[in-house]
Amino acid sequence: MKLRRTLLSVAAATSAALALGLPATVQAQNYKSEYRMSLVVGTAFPWGKGGEIWANKVREKTNGRINIKLYPGVSLIQGDQTREFSALRQGVIDMAIGSTINWSPQVKQLNLFSLPFLMPDYAAIDALTQGAVGKEIFKILDKAGVVPLAWGENGYRELTNSKRPVRTPADLKGLKIRVVGSPLFLDTFTALGANPTQMSWADAQPAFASGAVDGQENPMSIFTAAKLHNVGQKNVTMWGYVADPLVFVVNKEIWNSWTPADREAVRQAAIEAGKEEIAIARKGLAEPGQPLLKDIAGLGVNIVQLSPAERDAFVQATRPIYTKWKGQIGADLVNMAEKAIAARKP
Repeated sequence: MKLRRTLLSVAAATSAALALGLPATVQAQNYKSEYRMSLVVGTAFPWGKGGEIWANKVREKTNGRINIKLYPGVSLIQGDQTREFSALRQGVIDMAIGSTINWSPQVKQLNLFSLPFLMPDYAAIDALTQGAVGKEIFKILDKAGVVPLAWGENGYRELTNSKRPVRTPADLKGLKIRVVGSPLFLDTFTALGANPTQMSWADAQPAFASGAVDGQENPMSIFTAAKLHNVGQKNVTMWGYVADPLVFVVNKEIWNSWTPADREAVRQAAIEAGKEEIAIARKGLAEPGQPLLKDIAGLGVNIVQLSPAERDAFVQATRPIYTKWKGQIGADLVNMAEKAIAARKP
């Protein structure tokens, strides 16, 4: 009887705390001691640094109620980055900063950002992520079972290889290029005459070193942080064929377990971290003269800057793939994106 009275007293006190809006520490008794954030790469990369910034801001804004541990290398799912979105929905992962490419097998509309040569410059990326298209994508992600909070950026994916400079589609013929597990990427590189090879990033680096794979496509921040010039990647082609926005998300059950005040704190932390991460990802490339490229050239790397006519040859070679995938992604969404980019301000 005494135990029952005690339990009733605790329940009454908790209800009163909620009703009176007492500090979240009273309400947060069922919070986990640690939340698991999945990342593909570590904090040496802008993407991983964004995760670190988000975690630190969340800890600060929630007065330590929400503590986040980073799991780079998608280690919560044995390194298989294409399983990350499913694991997030299932609760294996609590939160993530995910690549639109890696999540596109589960959410087909995310293939929008991988349409070859859709986004010609940074203003085009911003026109999509920060406008009506970005809001529409967030609605789609919410329906798919996660809570999207903010945008980040992995960056423009440039082409590198160990064999020869690439200036034309013909130069790609027969090159074995590592790509992520996306059918659209396989289609794009097949159309260009390359031999696309799907493999995880962890498997890719030793494959470059051994010569089993000739090249890859990734942002230049990945090239420098991973020191790809040391594994034979001596030729870079700056073609800006796709960019890879990142999305800050939380598992729905985890999100619903937090107080409204803490949810807002996590959201604001994500928005702030996203802005900082984008600035880091663009550093050395968005500025006049692109100083990062000068640093890379100083490592003995040959950098090819395509002329408008040379770039257009790649655009034309991949146009059938663009048209094919426009229908699969959703013509209305792609049309919305095309209009937003056409109306962008430099």
